[in-house]
Amino acid sequence: MLPAGRIVDTGTVHKVPAEVRAGYDAPFPDKRYQAGARAFPQLVPTSAGDPAIAANRAAWDALGRWEKPFLAIFGKRDPILGRADRPLINHIPGAAGQPHARINANHFIQEDSGPELAERIISWRQPAR
Repeated sequence: MLPAGRIVDTGTVHKVPAEVRAGYDAPFPDKRYQAGARAFPQLVPTSAGDPAIAANRAAWDALGRWEKPFLAIFGKRDPILGRADRPLINHIPGAAGQPHARINANHFIQEDSGPELAERIISWRQPAR
């Protein structure tokens, strides 16, 4: 069975309580419910010949034209995406001048620094008074 709660716990700075891990496991009561989650890692293109490359390039090109506000908040202790913010910030026009941050979190930033993440997003979207 897919241990979603354990995967989340492994990708955090702070220990995730058992009841929270159970919440991540809940959508996957048995293998019949796990096909999508199990296939997800294989959807990430890893070679130039991958069939998904064209769609990924098209998405990257579209992001290069995105002028609406774009905010990047990443976990500075995330070994998977921790430094992926810089290419996005440099590529997306709407990222210019935004209060981007790397906060004290691992991959599952909502578990490590949920209140800080929420506050940063809310204050970013609220108009200045």
